[in-house]
Amino acid sequence: MRPDIPSPERLDRPFADPLVARLFPVLATNVPWGVERMSAALAELGDPQLAVPALHVGGTNGKGSVAATLASVLSADGRRVGLYTSPHLCSFGERIQIGGEPLTAARLEAYANALQPLITRHELTFFEAATLLGFQAFASEGVEVAVMEVGLGGRLDATNVVNPLVTAVTNVVLDHADYLGSDLPTIAAEKAGIAKAGVPLVTAERDPELLEVLARACTERGAPLQRVDPDAIEELEITSDHTAFTLETGGWGRLRLRTPLAGVHQAINTAVAVAMLAELPSRLRPSADALQQGIARVRWPGRNQIEWSADGCWLFDVAHNPAGMGSLTALLDRIGLPRPRVALLAVLADKDWLHMLPALCARMERAFLTVPPSTPEERRWDPTGAAAMLQRVLGPRCGLDAVLDFGAALEAARAAAGRGTVVVTGSAYTVGDALRVLGRCPPAE
Repeated sequence: MRPDIPSPERLDRPFADPLVARLFPVLATNVPWGVERMSAALAELGDPQLAVPALHVGGTNGKGSVAATLASVLSADGRRVGLYTSPHLCSFGERIQIGGEPLTAARLEAYANALQPLITRHELTFFEAATLLGFQAFASEGVEVAVMEVGLGGRLDATNVVNPLVTAVTNVVLDHADYLGSDLPTIAAEKAGIAKAGVPLVTAERDPELLEVLARACTERGAPLQRVDPDAIEELEITSDHTAFTLETGGWGRLRLRTPLAGVHQAINTAVAVAMLAELPSRLRPSADALQQGIARVRWPGRNQIEWSADGCWLFDVAHNPAGMGSLTALLDRIGLPRPRVALLAVLADKDWLHMLPALCARMERAFLTVPPSTPEERRWDPTGAAAMLQRVLGPRCGLDAVLDFGAALEAARAAAGRGTVVVTGSAYTVGDALRVLGRCPPAE
C-alpha cells in the first residue's frame, strides 16, 4: 500500500444530487491519500470528532448494515444517535442522520457554508469534506453517541481520526485493489488500521490467514480482538421480509433476534453489531429489550430490499463485488420470489463483473444490462460488450440484452418480468437511480 497515491475521491462522486454542488462547490482532487488534512482541519474546529463517543465500523461488505443496526439499537435505548454512512442512494442527507432522520438540506447548507473556508484552505476532497461536516454536525446537534462507517479501507480513511469505544472489521474480500492492495492479507492489514490501543475490535472474518493479520495488528496496537463465529448463529429463518435467529450474546444471554434485513449475511452482520454493543461501557450498553426492538426496527434501504406492488415484485440490492453478489444469489435460492425473474444490471467498469454476474444471470430468465445516468463518466462500463461476453459464458440459460437508456431498460425489465420479479443490482448508482425513476425516493427538500 503506497501512502502517497491520490485520494480515491473518484470512487464516491454523487453526480446526481444537486445539493452536493451547493454544499461543496470547490473541492480538491488528486491530493495524497491520508488523514493529515482531516486532522489539521478538525484541530482548527476544536476536534469535534472527540466530543462524541463513537463506534467505528469497517470491513469490505456489511459495514453499512452493521452501522445502521447499531444506530437503531442505541436509538431504541433512548440515545440521541448520529449515524454517518456512505455512499447515499437518493440524497446526500442520508449520509448524516441524527435520531434516525437525515439532516435537512437547510442544516447541511448552514454547516457547509460555515466550513467552506476551512475545506478550501486544507484542500479537502469530497469524502473528507463530508466527513468533516458530519463530525461538526454531531458535536453541535447534541448527539450522545456517533456510529461512523469507514468509507474505504481503514488506515488512511477520513473517518480514522476518531477515538472510538469499539471498532469492527466485518470481513475482508477483494475490492478496490488499486487503493488497498492486490491480495487479501494486504487489504486486511489496511482495514485493521482502525484498531486502537485498548479498544476492542470485533470481526466475523473466518479465513485463518486473514484472522492472523487482524490478530497481529490488534496485538501490535494493544487492541483486544473479539471474534464472532458465524456457526454460533442457530435456528436460522429467512423469508422475503426478515431474518430471525437465536444467538448466545455476551451481555444479555441467549436471545431470539429478528431483523427486517434478509439473508444469511444479515444474520452475521447483526451478530457483529450485538458483539460491538456488548463491548460498550455500562453507561451506554443497551437493555435486552432495546437490543431486540432496535434490531427489529432497523432500516437500511437498497440491501436486499424487497417490495411488492401491483405490477409485481422488486428486489433492490447494491451488491458490487463477487462476495456481495454471492450473498444476493444465496438469498434468491432460499426465498420463493415469483417467476419469471429478470435482472436489471449495471456495474462499474472497475469492478470484477465477469466473476460477479454469471451466477446471478443463471438464476434469471432474462437480464438487461444498462448504465445508470448518475455513474461518473470514467467509471461507466460497456453493457454491449459485457452482454456479448456473458452470453458466451452462459449460453442459452439466460437471455441478455444491452439497453443503454436506463429508463428504457427499467421498463423493459418490468415488462419482461410481468407479475414476476425484477432484481435491480450492480452498484449503489444502479439502485439509487432506479429508486428515483420509480418514485421510491423521499421527496427532495
